Amino acid sequence: MNITEVRVYRRNDPDKKLRAFATITFDNCFVVRDVKVIEGSKGFFVAMPSRRLREPCVKCGHRGDAGSHFCSQCGSPMMVPYDEGTEHEEGSRRGDHKDIAHPITPEFREYIQKKVLEAYKSDNDSHRETVS
Repeated sequence: MNITEVRVYRRNDPDKKLRAFATITFDNCFVVRDVKVIEGSKGFFVAMPSRRLREPCVKCGHRGDAGSHFCSQCGSPMMVPYDEGTEHEEGSRRGDHKDIAHPITPEFREYIQKKVLEAYKSDNDSHRETVS
């Protein structure tokens, strides 16, 4: 599987660690959107698209952010106390995000990161980089 295109969409807020979003095309037939380019303390890295975990209110059933103290729909206190380190939905901790798509092997993760960061660094004016 090869990356055939990387599109980079820069963010213009220098105070934030999120520097850009990227869209990656694999073999001209599969697209992954919302890959994040983040500037960390040890340099840039790529984070895969994710979503925040949700859990239902015991009173009204509305699914709100995991770890909330009150329901965002009815305002009732969430009845189950959550401690840091308590395991929740599919083994994740409270307030965590779950990857929507992610590489299975470390080698493929490195390949994706290399291609996205190359496109990010070479992207000055066009906000788009095609990888061959």
